[in-house]
Amino acid sequence: MALAPLRLTTGRRPSRGRHRAPRGVSPRLLLTPGGALPTLGSSAPPTAVRAVGATGPLACSWLTRYPSREAGAVQRYERIKRATDVAVVLVMAPLWLPLVCLVALVIAAGSPGHPVLFKQQRTGRGMRRFVIYKFRTMVPNADELKAQLQHLNLRTWPDFKVDPDPRVTRLGRFLRCTSLDELPQLFNVLRGDMSLVGPRPTSLRPEAYEPWQLARFDGPSGLTGAWQVAGRAHPSFDERVRLDLAYLERACWRLDAEILLRTVPELLLRKGA
Repeated sequence: MALAPLRLTTGRRPSRGRHRAPRGVSPRLLLTPGGALPTLGSSAPPTAVRAVGATGPLACSWLTRYPSREAGAVQRYERIKRATDVAVVLVMAPLWLPLVCLVALVIAAGSPGHPVLFKQQRTGRGMRRFVIYKFRTMVPNADELKAQLQHLNLRTWPDFKVDPDPRVTRLGRFLRCTSLDELPQLFNVLRGDMSLVGPRPTSLRPEAYEPWQLARFDGPSGLTGAWQVAGRAHPSFDERVRLDLAYLERACWRLDAEILLRTVPELLLRKGA
């Protein structure tokens, strides 16, 4: 069963307890069993019918098992979700905290005098900018070298990916393919910047998104999400956003648990790294 079109309606008052959508756009998604999916275009208005998911092997058909959540259940779900995030991170601290310290020591020993953590402004829920933490996996002057590698970019804007990326260190390649570089984001979860499951925050500012894509900021950002378990690095930017919107429309405890469980083999098999 293919994921079918979603419709963004305009002029609708947002539900109580949820972030107010950009003016004139409501994040309410109407998903129905469908056939052919319409073609997306950057010139289409925000009220146009948009496609959720993809028609190829990256389509997450398992998402269709979850119904659209009721507006009245959102506030209660998110309160419990926040409490669960904090509880899980704290309970697992004896496992991940020593690992964080070990990785930090190895990075510091390999490049004395340079930062261990990479800090970057990301856009999260409500289009709020916050600082995300990651272990540094590149050479210290990576930002300066990025302009010289634009001609090797394997993706279309706003994505940037060079493979192999000469800026990545040997240790950095290991940290990336095992996702250990993301461990410091558990501190972001404790701070309330992120959740365990949700759309991944990007470095792009809200104005870089098309109007229909802004609905992805209606929920908390996550360590993992729908597109991480649908090929991780492979979906296009539009496909990733559509998967995020499909998740937000259906977000519930069972879906969060399934995404977390699906993330484990993705990490162990190093898919999309």
